[in-house]
Amino acid sequence: MLEQNLPCIALLATGGTIAGAQAQANAAGYKSGALPIGNLVDAVPGLTSLARIQAEQVASIGSQNMSHAVWAKLAGRIAELADDQAIHGIVVVHGTDTLEETAYFLSLIAHTDKPLVLVGAMRPATALGAEGPANLYNAVALAASDAARGRGALVVMNEDIHYAREAQKIASMGICAFDSPNRGRAGVMHGGEPHFYSRNTTRHSLDSEFTLSALQAAGWPRVDVVYAHAGMDGLLVDALAGHAAGIVLAGVGDGNATDDALAALARAAAAGVAVVRSSRTGRGLVGRGVEIDDDAMRFIAAGELSPQKARILLMLALSVSQDPAAWQRCFEQY
Repeated sequence: MLEQNLPCIALLATGGTIAGAQAQANAAGYKSGALPIGNLVDAVPGLTSLARIQAEQVASIGSQNMSHAVWAKLAGRIAELADDQAIHGIVVVHGTDTLEETAYFLSLIAHTDKPLVLVGAMRPATALGAEGPANLYNAVALAASDAARGRGALVVMNEDIHYAREAQKIASMGICAFDSPNRGRAGVMHGGEPHFYSRNTTRHSLDSEFTLSALQAAGWPRVDVVYAHAGMDGLLVDALAGHAAGIVLAGVGDGNATDDALAALARAAAAGVAVVRSSRTGRGLVGRGVEIDDDAMRFIAAGELSPQKARILLMLALSVSQDPAAWQRCFEQY
């Protein structure tokens, strides 16, 4: 195939383990984001037979340091690329620690039907058996495929494809570290081709009401996550209530907590703080009015969303409405 007939894929690099370097190939420690995107592209055999690559470095950080400022930079650049008729798809190279959060944020803020794929690696680029080159190859192949169009932000890791809403890092080590616990994988990559199992049925991308401009105008509303545990009192919640626009409870079981903690959350909600109940379990559903009277306490039920994704959705919901009923509808639709 002639090079000019290949799709053009934009790579936006942010650093992460996939660009990490060790002092020795068998060392456990490494420096995230040490290698520029050009080095990663050069390390992938056959990549230039898939697409014409337009690579740029947006950030060079470990994703534990991912920030709203980098999110804004990514979203702005993706909006420009979405309007560029020469670009077929976009790949964001990202660290795995917060990859699922960035993916979900972009799925709600990037108004495009172009393929948008996030990819990382669990082993640094200099490690023995580094899987980064294979992951990057599959990410470019996925972004180059028309089958990925209109599906919102996708995550590809270890040949598995996940919808951004569903993807979750489930292990601190090993290459099988990502899953979609509730609805299952979106599909798989096989021989450089995507095979999808399902559609994304929630609102995203072009159907999203959220915008970067509204979020910035609202000052990126502060939303904090509190983690429920045995013996929890209300001290931390009371302290946060004076500073946060929203609080997400990473609750035990079905989004529950001690009586003291729930009383503190109810005080916060009565004072105008948006309070969301989610679960720390990593799987399942937090239903409205189950075990806790959400109507009486003015709480929001997170549904299937993890605490970290509930934080993102609440932040966005606060940027467009101050109506608790509208916040709950967001959690039922997105």
